[in-house]
Amino acid sequence: MTGELPNDATRDFILAHRKEDVRSLALKHAAGNVDLRMALQQIEGWQAAARKLPSWAATAGILYPPRLSMEQCSSEATARYKQSVVRRWMDKPVRHASTTLADLTGGFGIDFSFLAPLFDRAIYMERQPCLCRIAGHNFRLLGLKHAEILETDSALRPETWPEMDCCFADPARRDKAGRKTVALEDCEPDLGSLQKAIRDKADFCMAKLSPMLDIPTALRTLAHTAEVHAVSVQGECKELLWVITRETPRDVTFHCVNLGTADPDFVFRKEEEAAATCLHAARPGKYLYEPNPSVMKCGGFRCVASRYGLLKLHPNTHLYTSDTLHAEFPGRVFTVETCTHFNKKELKTLLQDLPQANLTVRNFPETVERLRKRLKLKEGGEAYLFATTLADGGHVLLRCRKADKHPHKDISPPPQQSPCH
Repeated sequence: MTGELPNDATRDFILAHRKEDVRSLALKHAAGNVDLRMALQQIEGWQAAARKLPSWAATAGILYPPRLSMEQCSSEATARYKQSVVRRWMDKPVRHASTTLADLTGGFGIDFSFLAPLFDRAIYMERQPCLCRIAGHNFRLLGLKHAEILETDSALRPETWPEMDCCFADPARRDKAGRKTVALEDCEPDLGSLQKAIRDKADFCMAKLSPMLDIPTALRTLAHTAEVHAVSVQGECKELLWVITRETPRDVTFHCVNLGTADPDFVFRKEEEAAATCLHAARPGKYLYEPNPSVMKCGGFRCVASRYGLLKLHPNTHLYTSDTLHAEFPGRVFTVETCTHFNKKELKTLLQDLPQANLTVRNFPETVERLRKRLKLKEGGEAYLFATTLADGGHVLLRCRKADKHPHKDISPPPQQSPCH
């Protein structure tokens, strides 16, 4: 698709069939005036948007790009989160009477559409002509009358960039063969080589990076990093956000968020994590805590224990325990029912009434697949098993159930002895 508008027959076909299976529609005969290829792309795009971008899906006339662009674009939830971060940074003193945003890697324009309303001037840069045409059409429908569309490879001539308050970048994370890439130098544009130009032109930059990126390595590459945000959605880490400033920050602040859940945001500083002390449990207590993926990604392993008064099961086991419930913990909380060693007698007792369970391994020498086969367990159910290593080096299997994260309902006293005795 080149970004042109569908004709009347194609538009009617899209509206009539947009909730149907695209693969089945591809086999149907369409009337002569219907551009079936365009219609299928728009139907597939609308269906993805209905899940991922509800406000866009509810806007009549939005054009959708090819599948790859839809897969790579931000969700509405993560775009709104970026908006909140940029708004906070814009609340700081600004140097200009008129504020400017420049998006160096416009793409489908989701992030741009949520950031642009915060600025007096908003510049969208994109090297693909069809995405520029789609963006221009959609921005008009969304009321972004001040959006400026520039068809350009922004990385080629950074000296032509305007002075701006905020620079946004979402480097393409695929190589020329279409394979996914993670390392900064393998993405386009390479932010490492552009960071001086960005600091020269922008008060601050927000960059959206791969959730698979190694944070310590990227921190060594991207100087002047002030904040790193690990953004999860319902328990899955979706993206990392980097906030880079002109000035050298005293420390890096990590923001761990889990959108779509009741988890509180967990914020800590790099120096705080380095200085935090973490005690280890001699045995599992009444409750077991598993940090959400954002906390795990940012490496707040000692901070989270110190902040909530928890004991770690083992230096390399990122599971925590206590005898009192901390319902505000940023992650999953379980009640420990039994703690079993890996001998046949104890395992037989544990498994005799357990045909299925949700199995997790943490700092354990076997994979989930191998251990599930060994235990002859089906997936699912209300029981949760954690195969892990304790502070004394012993391997155990913890049988748990999800805890009720409401302290006023938990009136039972702590256990008198460890479930691992």
